[in-house]
Amino acid sequence: MRPSVRHTYLWLPLCLLFLGGAVVAGLMYGTVPLTPSELVDILLHPQSSGLKSTVVWQLRLPRVGLAALVGMALAVSGTVFQAVLRNPLADPYILGVSGGAALGAVLALTFFSVQSYTVPLLAFSGALLALFLVYLVARAHQAATHTLILAGVMVGSLCTAVLMFLLLYAPADPMRNALFWLAGNLARGEERWLPYGAGVCVILVLLLWSRAGLLDVFTQGEDVAADLGVDIGRERLFLFCAAGLLVAIAVALAGLVGFVGLVVPHAIRLLWGAGHMRLIPAAAIIGAGFLVGADALARTVLAPAEVPVGVVTALVGAPFFLYLLRLRGR
Repeated sequence: MRPSVRHTYLWLPLCLLFLGGAVVAGLMYGTVPLTPSELVDILLHPQSSGLKSTVVWQLRLPRVGLAALVGMALAVSGTVFQAVLRNPLADPYILGVSGGAALGAVLALTFFSVQSYTVPLLAFSGALLALFLVYLVARAHQAATHTLILAGVMVGSLCTAVLMFLLLYAPADPMRNALFWLAGNLARGEERWLPYGAGVCVILVLLLWSRAGLLDVFTQGEDVAADLGVDIGRERLFLFCAAGLLVAIAVALAGLVGFVGLVVPHAIRLLWGAGHMRLIPAAAIIGAGFLVGADALARTVLAPAEVPVGVVTALVGAPFFLYLLRLRGR
């Protein structure tokens, strides 16, 4: 695909500018709005007291960091899944990982007190279990593309069935918490997990970036990869598991946030082409900025009430994806 922006060397400054604007919006807007001068003063004087300073340093900065981490993980994993599966509609939820994470989280919300450590821990465990089940099913077929997709759909459907059963018989309060989490939620105070999740996600993104050339080969088809001496089964499983772990971390921290891993890679391909050496870092930066901006909108549109960020990404992402499909058709 030819890039629609001629000066492709501007991709990194433009991506960083987008992320910076989203971070500023995430720090300024919400129930307690700030002016640019107030924000600059608070950032330059971290020891200052007052309501607005507390809001920025204790609430918004950790939340912006969490949104950036989750957006990066979902966008990069979507990029990898689309390349490995050679399916432009592939996203982080097609392989059952999100279903396993959702089931683990709902188990925590239903049978345990709502503590910050139980929800991400069980959600991450459920995602890993789903990933392992998909791997077991696909291993007998050398992790063929169609087998991975079918195994993911099967595991996801099984998790969804158990999830619906739990929600049907759950008490009112746990069910309300579970439904809010399933719509995507960055407000549960998971900043204690942020350093660990960020470290693992950065390592996984760097590993996937080191396979950028291999991802380019996968997009050309399995025959081309085989002719170049690529161990297709082993490399596909590695890419699948690394991207799946990114999804597991994202879903464990923020619930089910859709469209980030679907829309962001397509938008970058239309702007700067499909080479993964550029696509993966651009997806990481744009995905982070996209979710930070969506979270700022979620906190502002009905303030002081808050809309789940997954609802905002769906409302923004679905029309944008339809526009991308129309643009690509042209």
